[in-house]
Amino acid sequence: MLHIVNKSPTDTPNLQSCLRMAQPGHAVLLIEDGVYAATSAQADACGLAGALTSLRVYALQPDLDARGMGSRLLPGVTPIDYGGFVDLVTEHTNNQSWI
Repeated sequence: MLHIVNKSPTDTPNLQSCLRMAQPGHAVLLIEDGVYAATSAQADACGLAGALTSLRVYALQPDLDARGMGSRLLPGVTPIDYGGFVDLVTEHTNNQSWI
C-alpha cells in the first residue's frame, strides 16, 4: 500500500494517523507541506524517524526544493521526482491519501 501525506505534521495529525495504520513494507510518500516531516528537525517529533525501520519513505523533490528543504532530508528518506511519483502509484494497487 502507498500512503500519501500532504500536510505538515505541525498542522494536522494526518501523518501520525498514517504511521499508526501503515504496516511493515508499506510505502509513505510525503508531498506538498508533508515534506517538512522528512527533515531531521521534524522526523523525531512526528514519529517518522522510528518508522523508517519498517516503512519505505519517499519525499517529492520539487516540493522539498520549493520549501528550501532539499539539503535537510533525513537519511533513509528517498527523494523522488514526478516520474517517481507516478511509478509509486502504479506499483501499488492500493493508495491512501491522508488529506
